[in-house]
Amino acid sequence: MRDSLLIEFLCEELPPKTLQQLAESFADSMRGGLQQTGFMDMALPDSGNMDVFATPRRFAVLLREVRAMQPARQVERKGPALISGMKDGQPTAALAGFARSCGVEIAALDSDGTHYVFRREQPGQSLTDSLPTLVQEALARLPIAKRMRWGAGEAEFVRPVHRIVVLHGADVLPLRIMGIDSGRVTRGHRFLSAGDISIANANDYAPALLREGKVVANFAERRRQIRTQLQQMAGQDTVAWDETLLDEVTALVEWPVVLRGSFNPDFLRVPQECLMLSMKQHQKYFPLLDGNRALLADFLLVSNLHSSHPALIVQGNERVLRARLSDARFFYEQDGRQRLDARVPNLAQVVYHNKLGSQLARVERLMGSAEAIAHELGGDTARAARAAYLAKADLLTDMVGEFPELQGIMGRYYALRDGETPAVADAIATHYQPRFADDVLPQGIVAVSVALADKLDVLVGMFGIGQSPTGDRDPFGLRRAALGVLRMLEQLPLSMIALLERACAEFPAGLLVPDTVTKVHGFMLDRLRVWLKTAHDSNDIEAVLARQNDRLDDILLRLQALQGFHALPAATALAAANKRVTNLLKKAEQVAGSVAVDRLVEPAEQRLHARVQQLQPQVEQQVAAGNYAHALTLLAQLRDDVDAFFEAVMVMSEDADLRANRLALLKQLNGVLNQVADIALL
Repeated sequence: MRDSLLIEFLCEELPPKTLQQLAESFADSMRGGLQQTGFMDMALPDSGNMDVFATPRRFAVLLREVRAMQPARQVERKGPALISGMKDGQPTAALAGFARSCGVEIAALDSDGTHYVFRREQPGQSLTDSLPTLVQEALARLPIAKRMRWGAGEAEFVRPVHRIVVLHGADVLPLRIMGIDSGRVTRGHRFLSAGDISIANANDYAPALLREGKVVANFAERRRQIRTQLQQMAGQDTVAWDETLLDEVTALVEWPVVLRGSFNPDFLRVPQECLMLSMKQHQKYFPLLDGNRALLADFLLVSNLHSSHPALIVQGNERVLRARLSDARFFYEQDGRQRLDARVPNLAQVVYHNKLGSQLARVERLMGSAEAIAHELGGDTARAARAAYLAKADLLTDMVGEFPELQGIMGRYYALRDGETPAVADAIATHYQPRFADDVLPQGIVAVSVALADKLDVLVGMFGIGQSPTGDRDPFGLRRAALGVLRMLEQLPLSMIALLERACAEFPAGLLVPDTVTKVHGFMLDRLRVWLKTAHDSNDIEAVLARQNDRLDDILLRLQALQGFHALPAATALAAANKRVTNLLKKAEQVAGSVAVDRLVEPAEQRLHARVQQLQPQVEQQVAAGNYAHALTLLAQLRDDVDAFFEAVMVMSEDADLRANRLALLKQLNGVLNQVADIALL
C-alpha cells in the first residue's frame, strides 16, 4: 500500500535566518533515505512528490507515494573463487566455512562465473520499523551550528521540541524521538487558532492548518502572499525590496498581514541609508521610496496577527521606530562635530592585523599605491591620495560603529559635508566595491585607483604573512578581493604583476615572504580561470594564458579573437600541425637560430618559408596593434603550405644540415603561429 507520509516537528520559535534551510535539508534527507531503502521510487526532480513546510514554530515534510512495506530484495554474498573452492574433488575449508556462515549446504550456492555466490530473497521491513532510524539520521544531518538541551532529558536540538506528528495516510506511525511520542495533534497560530488541531489524514495537513489554525504552512506560499500584500499596500510608491529581509520576515510570521505606518519627516535630514538600515535591521520593516528613489516618511510592516484594531498595531510600531530613528539622528549629529580628516590620526590606535600594523599604517600604504595607479591611468594623483587618506576614517564614527554596513557610505556624506571634492567623496564610498560577484564597479580613475589599492593591499599583505585561503576557509575574503581586482582590470591597461610589486613595495622591508608576488599572481590566475570559464572554452583560456597572463584587458581581447578563429576551416588543421611542430622541436637537442635559404631543397619547404617571411611582419603588426582577430585570419592562410610541407618533407632527415635547417624553419613557423595564443593547446 502506498500513501502520503507526513512528519512534523512542533518547536519553540526556530531561528528565522536558517528556518527554510533547516526544513529543506530535513525534507531532502528524508526523501533520499526513503528512496535508498525502497519505500519511495526514484523520481524525476520535477515529479512533485514532496512538499516542504516551515513556519516560526514548525518544520514538516509531506512525501507522496510512500510504501507501507519495503519490497523484498535479492541479497547476494560473494564467496571464494571457483578455482580455489574445490581441491581434488573436495570442498576446501574456505568454501565449507562460507556455506556454513550462510546457513546452507554447498550445493545451494550459486556462481557468478568467477566466484561462489550465496543468493537469497530478503523480505522487506515495514515503514513503522524503518522510519525511526531514517528520521534520526535526517535530524543528525541538519545544518545546526549549536544544539541546545531542555528540561531534564538528554535530547539536543536547535530548539525545544513539543510535539511530533507522523502520519502515513490516516494512520499514526508510533515513533519516539527526543523523548516524545508521535501523534496526529498539532497546534495552529498562538492567538488566532481555536485550539489543538487533529490531522485526520497526511494530505489534509496544510488545509487543516489554514482552515482551523490560521497558519500558512508553506514557506514559499507565505512569502508570495507577503510580497503581494506589500505591493498592494505600497500603491503608487516603491517598496525598497530586500530579498534577504523578505525571507527573514516570512520566517517570523504564520498569518501575514501587511500594515502601513509613518514617522516624523524631520528624520529625513539624516542620510536615507542610515534610516533604511535601521528600519530593516532593527525592526524588519520595508522602507518606501518615491518615484525618484528618495526615502518617504512611510514604511510597511508585516504583522503576525489579523486584528480588528490594526491602528493600535501600527501605533505601537511607530513608537518603537521613533526611538530607533532618534538614535540614528543622534549618531549623525555627533559625528558632525568632528571633521573626517581629524579622525585619521586616531586610526593608529586601531589594529588592522597584529603582523601588518594599524589601520593608519594601512592608510599610508593605500595612499602610495592609489597615487601610483592614478598616475599610470592618467588621473588626478593628488585626489587619489586624498581619497585613500580619508577612506578608513569613518570606521571611527558612531554611525559606522552602530551600522558597520555603512562604512564608506557614511564616509562619503561626511567628506562632502567637510568640503571635499565629489571625486574624493565618491572614491571613499565605492572603494569597497565590488563587494560580491554582481556588485557594481567603482567609476572614475580616482575611485578605481583607491579600490584597486585597497584590494591589492589585503591580497599581498595576507599572502605575505602566510594567511592564504585553505579549502573552504577564506576568513579575509581574499577570493572576493581577487575577483574584484580582476573585474576592474577588465577594461584597464594595467599589468597585474606590476600592480602586485607596487603594493608589496609599500610594506616594510622583510615583512612579507620573498615570493609573495608569485603566490598572489598564481592565486589570481586560478580565480581568473574559474571566472573566464563562464564564457570561454577551457582550452582557449589555457592557450591564451600560455602567451599572455599579465594584462587582463589583453587576455580578453585574445579570447574574443579565438572565438572567431574556431569558425575558420583552417583552425583545427593548424592546431594539429602546430602541436606536431611543438613536439618535433621538443625532441630536437638544438635548433639553429636562422634558416639558410640555400639549404631549402624541397619545393614545399621553399613555399612555406616564403609564406612565413611574407606573413610574419603582417602578423606582428596586427598583434602589436591589438588586432588579434585579423592576425589569426592571416595565420589561417598558412594551412595549405603547412599541410604540404608535412606531406612532402622529411623533417628528421639523416642529413644533419638539412635536419637542422628544417627545424629552424619550424621554429620560425612556431613563433609566428603562437603570437596570439598557443594554438597547439586548442
